[in-house]
This record gives sequence, structure tokens and C-alpha cells, in this order.
Amino acid sequence: DSSNFITVDKTPASLWVMELSGRIFGFSSWSLLVPQALEGVAAVGVLYAAVRRWFGAPAGLIAGAVLAITPVAALMFRFDNPDALLVLVMTLAGYTITRAIESGRTRWILLTGALLGLGYLTKMLQAFLVLPAFGLAYLWAGQPALGKRIWQLLAGVGALVVAAGWWVVIDLLTPAAARPYVGGSTDNNILQLTFGYNGLGRLDGTENSPGGGGTAGGAARRIGEGVARLGGTGARTGSPPSGGAGGGGGGNSLFGGATGITRLFQSDMGSQISWLLPAALIMLAALVWLTWRAPRTDRTRAAALLWGGWLVLTGLVFSYMSGIIHPYYTVALAPAIGALTGIGAVALWRVRDRWPARIALAGALLVTAGWAWVLLGRSPDWMPWLRVVIALAGAAAAGLVLASPGRTSPWRTRGVAALAIAPVSLALIAGLAGPLAYSIDTAATAHGGSIPTAGPTVTGASSGPGGTGGGFPSGSGAPSGSGTSSGSGFPGGSVRP
Repeated sequence: DSSNFITVDKTPASLWVMELSGRIFGFSSWSLLVPQALEGVAAVGVLYAAVRRWFGAPAGLIAGAVLAITPVAALMFRFDNPDALLVLVMTLAGYTITRAIESGRTRWILLTGALLGLGYLTKMLQAFLVLPAFGLAYLWAGQPALGKRIWQLLAGVGALVVAAGWWVVIDLLTPAAARPYVGGSTDNNILQLTFGYNGLGRLDGTENSPGGGGTAGGAARRIGEGVARLGGTGARTGSPPSGGAGGGGGGNSLFGGATGITRLFQSDMGSQISWLLPAALIMLAALVWLTWRAPRTDRTRAAALLWGGWLVLTGLVFSYMSGIIHPYYTVALAPAIGALTGIGAVALWRVRDRWPARIALAGALLVTAGWAWVLLGRSPDWMPWLRVVIALAGAAAAGLVLASPGRTSPWRTRGVAALAIAPVSLALIAGLAGPLAYSIDTAATAHGGSIPTAGPTVTGASSGPGGTGGGFPSGSGAPSGSGTSSGSGFPGGSVRP
């Protein structure tokens, strides 16, 4: 803000990118939003490289395509929130831990820790959700002896602390009167913001608005009171601009739907992220089955631990956190879904002469097409014919997979082998047509407000219709500037994620 009296309620790395772009190219929608798009493109390329390294170009292409056309990714890769940089940083960390597992070199572990530290500077503790999965994957499948693997991981934690902590130390050592108030905190302390409003408060619901109050209107009023107080005195002190911390429930039901194992499939989040989530879970189970008796350092199992741990742990946190959660947070799941889908599809296709592999592939296709039918049914007036196309393609692809001969079949001919093109093509239609259509609709729609959503209007969603975002209840006292990009003065979306 021009008066420099209060920060946003996040660490600033994503703002640095936009600010540098604005200084170089001038302040405009383009200078703020192009970096987000470039970060998204880079994340797709990094995911492709990470998956291709172990499983070949087809798996990498599937993984990258799934990330690119996930509706919530198409939304956040053109919106001025921290999530585009967060996804890029975490995907880069997924690449570096892949290199660490295959080589056993400490430098890759240190780089992974440093990247996750940068993730903290981007969006605080959310970046650390992948940390247990990365650590487990290396501890289990890394090349060196167990003792060396343990101290390497400890060194990686040290790199994380240094990469995340240097800015925190500078902020803490700067006198309160010489810096902006830490927005969202109750005592002008970045660590209180980290572990309070943006930490445990997000998990247990004890802090559903910055400075207490439990509603968006309460937050807006308290920010206004802080502005008036700071404007009247001209001083920055250690006392919060609001009346202290408070609780208040309902953040989860207002923005993210009811908590529980099905939250990611409900109306608020389902069309954003879950198109290939069932398939990714099936592929994860199939990868565990394929590698049950494999050596400790088997790369397929290591990938299942890495990307599967990312998906399961982050998904469970998103499903059960009782504090504020917005549907667009789910973009953090997209790289893991893409990786598992690409790796699993290629790994099962390579052993399709085994009946369990064919059944898993066919089952994933049928479940994906069936779930797309459900998701598209939540927007019944939007492209109703697409449901039929996807359902038919999924059923046909599953049937062809079950009927096709295995790679080692003695009666396999060139003509029969050419038929493999048919199930692959139909599978791509069944799996990707739905999210691709939603992503095209998202890219063609202007988005604004503080809670954007991808795709057309979804029946039963609580976070606002289609791609307009907003999500504030009527009469809540929400800031009037949280409308569209053309009316609020903030290009592309809200400045407060």
C-alpha cells in the first residue's frame, strides 16, 4: 500500500516477482500477471522433466498436460496470488529430490531444502506439507547408507531454515516503528502470523479472520479501525490494529465446504481439482502393487512415495482443516495428480499383458469418465453434450484395454498393435476433455475478487458463481474493491490472498 502501514498476511516472495516486473515494465495488469503465467509454464516444464527422467517422455507429457489443463491451475496461473510461485517452487523441489534419490548427492538435498524455504517465503507453512513425503522417499529409496541418508536430510532441514529464516530475522530485528504492521497477526510478529492465523488457526478453526471476529465483515472493519488509528497517530507500534485474537466458526463452510474425506469432491472444490483425482489414487495403489517385492531403491516405488505422499498428505490436510480454506488452494495438488496419472498410466500400459494391470487401467478410465459425468452434471446447462462424449469414450477405451492383447502375446500382429492407438486416443478424451473444457472457459473469463473459482457456475457451490469469485455473504461488509479487475484498481484479482 502507498502508505506502507500494513503488510499482506503472507510472506512476500510472490510480491517481489510482481514488484520487480512492475519496476522494469511499469505498473499494469500485464506486468503483474505475466509473471504468474510464466511461473505456471515453468511448473509444467519442470514436472515434465521430473517425470520423464525416470519414466520416459510419454509419462512426462501426460503429467505436464494434466497440470496445465487442471481448471484451478488455469485460474491461478493468471491471477496475482502467491499460488503460482508456490506451485513452481514445490515442483522444483520435487525435481531436485528426484535427482537426490537417483544420485545420493548431498547438494540435491540441500537444494531441495532451500527451495522449500523459498516456499515458506512464498506462502508460509503450506510449502512444508510436502516435506514428510520428500523425506520419506529419500530415507527409503536413497542410494547411500542409512546413516548418511539421515544426516543428509538433517542438512537439508538446515538449508530450509536458512533459506526461510533470513528474511524472518531481518523482519524481527527491524524496530516496529520502522516497518509496516504485520497484517493478520495479533502482536505485529511474523512468527505469530506463521503459527497463528496462517498456521494452527487454519487447521483447527480458532482464527477465522485476521485479528478475530470470524467474518469477512469483521476483518474489514478491524482493518479500517487500524487504518484510522495509524493514520491519526502517524506511529507504528507493536500493538495490533484490531482488538486482539478471536475465534468464530464458519470459515470452512463459507469458503471450502464441509470438512471430511469427501471435501475435495464436493461442489466447492470438485470441479477445481478432482477430475483426475480418483484416477491418481487408483494409479498410486497400482504402483504400490507393482513394486511390492521390488528392491529398496526401486524408482517406481520411490515415485509412489514422493508424489503419492504429496497428494495424500496435502489432500488430507485440505479435507479436514477447519479454518479458512479457499477452493483455489487445491492447485497445490495438481502436480502430484499429474505425476501419478502419467507414471501410473505408462507403468501399467507396459505390463498390460497381466490382467491386474488391464483391470486397473480400465477401472481408472471408467471411474474418471463417471466422475466427469457427475462434475459436468453440476453445470447442467453448460455444454451438456460433453458428458455423453466423455462417457462413451471412457466406456469404449476401458473395453478396448480389457480386450487388447498383451505386449508378449504370440498372436499379436502389426495390425493388432496399431489398435493400441484407439484406446489411447479414447482414454485421452475420457480423461482430459472435461478439465480442458473447464480450463478454456476459465481462460476466456475475467476473474477478480478475493476468492476466484474456475469454470462455469456450479450448482451448490458456496464460493460464488463460476469464475467471478467473491464469496462474501450478502451484507458482510466486504471491501468494495474486491470486484472485477477492471473496477477495483487491482489487476487480475485481489491483493490479499
